[in-house]
Amino acid sequence: MSIKLYKNDIPSNLNLGNIIAIDTETMGLNPTRDRLCLMQISTGNGDVFLVKFEKNIIPAVNLKKILEDQNVVKIFHYARFDMAMIKHNLKIEVNCVYCTKIASKIIRTYTDRHGLKDLCRELLNVDISKQQQSSDWGREFLSDDQKNYAAQDVLYLHKIKDILDEMLIRENRTEIVNECHNFLTTQVKLDLLGWNDTNIFSH
Repeated sequence: MSIKLYKNDIPSNLNLGNIIAIDTETMGLNPTRDRLCLMQISTGNGDVFLVKFEKNIIPAVNLKKILEDQNVVKIFHYARFDMAMIKHNLKIEVNCVYCTKIASKIIRTYTDRHGLKDLCRELLNVDISKQQQSSDWGREFLSDDQKNYAAQDVLYLHKIKDILDEMLIRENRTEIVNECHNFLTTQVKLDLLGWNDTNIFSH
């Protein structure tokens, strides 16, 4: 695994390909209160790129170009949260999204365990550590443990997507997953407007 760290944005000449895995690390779980600290990107070939954001976030023009590109698939695990964080902090609306958590909930109905750690263990026979999940991501310099933790959160998403896609095709559930993914942009808008804990479709 190769890890490269950048500040505030990726280089303009960085070629990430047409399908990337993305995750974020933040100061907390409230997108309108807690700031975005780090974004990690994997190309699926073992390379991971980390983008560390300063407290006063400046426009990330190169990230914006990639994240809004309809021809680049972005794989997330729990995309709803990451997309809200990115939209609120970077003013970027992420397009063409695939969420492994949504796909898992639609196809792995034999379990209620849909965390990334659970998917890695069952689908890939890989145990990942979540020890650094609740650390201070806003610190000026990240530890090696933090960098490795952040990297592993995106390192396996391409393989997980491939396996989930095979299951979805087998059980004829691909279309409903795609529709859920298409709704994510609207769901994120609802979340940021205050309807994050409300099921607007309930009675």
